Amino acid sequence: MRNQSSTIRTSRTVTTLAALLAGALALTACSSSDDKKDSGDKSSASASGSTVSLPKLNGESLEVAAVWTGTEQANFKKVLAEFEKRTGAKVTFVPAQDPIINFLGSKIAGGQPPDVALLPQPGAIKQAVEKKWAKPLGPEALQELQKNYAQGWQDIGKVDGKQYGAYYKAANKSLIWYNAKAFENAGAKEPKTWPELLSTAQAVYDSGVTPFSVGGADGWTLTDWFENVYLSQAGPEKYDQLAQHKIKWTDPSVKQALTTLAQIWGKKDYVAGGADGALQTEFPASVTQTFTGGDQPKAAMVYEGDFVQVNIGDTKAKVGTDAKVFPFPAVGSSAPVVSGGDAAVILKDSKAAQALVTFLASPDAATIQARLGGYLSPNKNVPVSAYPNQVQQTIAKALIASGDNFRFDMSDQAPQAFGGTPGKGEWKDLQDFLKNPKDVAGAQAQLEKDAAAAYGNGG
Repeated sequence: MRNQSSTIRTSRTVTTLAALLAGALALTACSSSDDKKDSGDKSSASASGSTVSLPKLNGESLEVAAVWTGTEQANFKKVLAEFEKRTGAKVTFVPAQDPIINFLGSKIAGGQPPDVALLPQPGAIKQAVEKKWAKPLGPEALQELQKNYAQGWQDIGKVDGKQYGAYYKAANKSLIWYNAKAFENAGAKEPKTWPELLSTAQAVYDSGVTPFSVGGADGWTLTDWFENVYLSQAGPEKYDQLAQHKIKWTDPSVKQALTTLAQIWGKKDYVAGGADGALQTEFPASVTQTFTGGDQPKAAMVYEGDFVQVNIGDTKAKVGTDAKVFPFPAVGSSAPVVSGGDAAVILKDSKAAQALVTFLASPDAATIQARLGGYLSPNKNVPVSAYPNQVQQTIAKALIASGDNFRFDMSDQAPQAFGGTPGKGEWKDLQDFLKNPKDVAGAQAQLEKDAAAAYGNGG
């Protein structure tokens, strides 16, 4: 659900992907020849399920752990069912809690680790390797990765040059979804810059609807807000430095980003329920309350990744008509493009576990979930036509077109104690900042204190 490579990339490549995404989200009609070119000959192959060979595993049992819930979990179980059908193995899904590393630690301590876990942070993969929990991927899984993934997606699953993770799920986390009727009633247009976003928010507010829904009960949504503002405003080099704690959170660039965020978070009337309400709103509700209530939804806009579609699916709103999307506006010279993802990691090495990760790295597995919606794969051989609507198809095209030039979610690169633990570190510090957006210096000091402790350095 939350997801970056530490490779230094130029601002030009970030700008290029932003332009690609902006063009894609304009929802210009895709020609049939474009679709053929993107999916190549893979469409029929993956539809018939013949792109990967799997061993017969009759009598074998596997457990797979992930933090996915609701529709996302149900859809993934359909992928596991196809693996069972092809191999004869029995696969049990184990619901995990955040942070998954702590959950796995208790399972391992009890002598019952799952065979495979889906880890939502590169930092978590690194920790699993350091704790000697993770097992390297075998030749069949490596072959699928090399065939189907850009080098950048392979690299973020490596630790010390060895492949431990296969990224099954990706996220484009630079999107703002909006209630089309609320925008129409307000005479609001899709903004391309931060000042235009503030003007749009004012127009929506003047029409009698609260501009933003914020899922502040889940701290990861707040880190994603920060990262988009920071990447666009401070630029990619600073982003990489802060991601690695090579500069401190007391840096002026962080002050600027928090001050910018406060232009929305600090306006009580701009956030559904005010700060207190936002801090009690979990991510799924932040989406559904934006797309229910007829002409009077609780908010007109909600920020988050492409996976918002899963939650829109729990309302009567239709993606592309009632629920529309625009790229996160440019705060600095170019719009940000932040990505995320979940990687399959083997904890109990066996023929069956290796086969499952090989399957998850194939177009076959990803195509099943792509067709169900609310899912994005970094696998370049998943046919674009597999995605169920044009919004999803264009987001997928932009991700694949970016090749190696994507920026991975900053908090997911951090040690889990700082970037991935409910009620602690960056999640808690940004929740406190949402409650008191005037105290920029206090927020910076607390963020730096927590980062220094987690990274084990002084910046």
